[in-house]
Formats: sequence, structure tokens, C-alpha cells
Amino acid sequence: MTPVALTEGLSKSYGKHKALDDLSLSISPGEVFGYLGPNGAGKTTTIRLLLDLIRPTSGRVELFGKDPRDGGGELRRRIGYLPGELPLAGRGTGLELLEFLARARGGVEKAAIHGLAERLGVDLRRPVHSLSKGNKQKVGIIQAFMHTPELLILDEPTTGLDPLVQQEFLTMVREAKQNGQTVLMSSHILSEVQHVGDRVAIVRGGRLVSVSNVDTLLEQAQRRVEIRFSDPVDPRVFSVLPGVRDVDVRANTLSCTLDGAADALVKEAARHTVLSLVCEEPDLEEIFLHAYAQDSEEEMQGVR
Repeated sequence: MTPVALTEGLSKSYGKHKALDDLSLSISPGEVFGYLGPNGAGKTTTIRLLLDLIRPTSGRVELFGKDPRDGGGELRRRIGYLPGELPLAGRGTGLELLEFLARARGGVEKAAIHGLAERLGVDLRRPVHSLSKGNKQKVGIIQAFMHTPELLILDEPTTGLDPLVQQEFLTMVREAKQNGQTVLMSSHILSEVQHVGDRVAIVRGGRLVSVSNVDTLLEQAQRRVEIRFSDPVDPRVFSVLPGVRDVDVRANTLSCTLDGAADALVKEAARHTVLSLVCEEPDLEEIFLHAYAQDSEEEMQGVR
């Protein structure tokens, strides 16, 4: 199966500063691919290279099996792009801007534009220069989604959106996936990718730290567990269980940190009468920070 987006050994330097270093990624048709990292990690540089807005120092890029610089208008009509910084100005209304972009893409039903505007709660009759940052972002989301592109490339898409609109946007991403569209979504807000992503790439300082399936990441994550028993239990029995550490027993309540699968802990707990069990859901933020910490440690070892 031909990847929708592919990079191999992709690097970009600005003088002595290396913004991206030997990045190799492959994004499959129909998946939601989260691209995570703090500001300055190289996310926007990667996206601009994919879209041929800038040229690589080395390495190569493909979209739909083609070099993006050779695809022309036909290739670009297959893509919906929301940049991280969306400059909207001029006296024209939001609707006029979107209708202009619709014509450039070969035509879009007006009902599609108005339907998205209603979902996101933006008044397209107002001049774009008068819109708030959040409403400009909504117009940007509409122009990316309105022509039902095969590939959505969304750079920090929820910037400036209130929580309710953020949830509606994530629903739109899920619907795009159900429709067979592919989504590349960069973000530093980890929870939104956690709820819609299939795979997640983590970048740091222009280098790829890891690529993992979201479910696998969550299964391997650390959790805090608290179990209340009817009678006292021996902490030493639980301390030697695989994946269990930081065991603390006070009165009849056991607290511990669990790494990975809970099978051994659950089976041992079942030997006693369990009154309650609380297991914190893993968060991608902790996984993200853990991956960064491991990468930093490996960097230091390499220096030594």
C-alpha cells in the first residue's frame, strides 16, 4: 500500500542551525497520525517540507507516491492544509474568502461551507479582518475541511478555540477518518491526539524520538493504583510482582505504581477481599515527558 505521506532521511538546516535531522516517517491511508512536540521541535518545518513550501537540505518527501514539487494543482486539491499561523486580512467577508478558495479547488457546495460554519459557530458575514483569533481559526478549519480532501494536514489546529469548539473539531477529525481520509495533526496538546490518533510520533530538537500506536503507548504507560481491602495485606508480596513498584500500605489500603499490564497485580489482589480499586487512566503527557527524558539520557550517554 502506497503511503499517503513519506519522508526519508529528511533534514533542513538554516545556516548552522539544524531544524530537522534525518527524519523518516510513513503515514498510511486512512489513519490519524499525531505529530507531537513542543514549540521549536520541528513540526511546522516538517509540514512545510511536505507541502513544498520550503525545500529540504537533504532527504526526500513523497505525497501520494509523488514528489510534491511535481504534483501541481492536481496534487494540492487532494490536500486540506491549516497552517499554524493563519494570517487573514482584507475587507472581504469570511464567506467571500471561502467561496474564492472553493473555486480555486474546483468547486465546493455552499451547503458544505455553511454546515461547517454552523457546527463551529462562526458568522461568515463579517469581514475577516474584524474576526477574533478564535473565529479566524474556525475559518481556517472550514477551508481545510470543506472540499473533503484525501489528506488533511493540520498544524496546531485548536489554537484559540474554546473547549466546546475543540470537542466539535475532534468530532470532525473522527468523521474524516470514518470517511477514509488521512489526517496528519501536529500538536503540543497531547490529550486531543490521545482521543483521535491511531499513531503518534514524538519529535525533539528536530529529531524523531519515537513512533508508536496510541493504544500500545497507553498500555505501556505508568498508572497509579489504589486498592482497598477488607483486611490488612503484606506489602512485600505485592512489591515483587512484575511491573509493580512504589508499594505503600496504610491501614487496609495499598497504593502502588504500575508499569504496563495489570494482570499480575489483579490476580494477587483477587486472593483477598477487594472493597474498591481505583486505577488512574494513563495520560500521553506523562508518556511524552518520559520519552523526552529517555532521549535526553541517551544523548548524554552519547556525549560521554
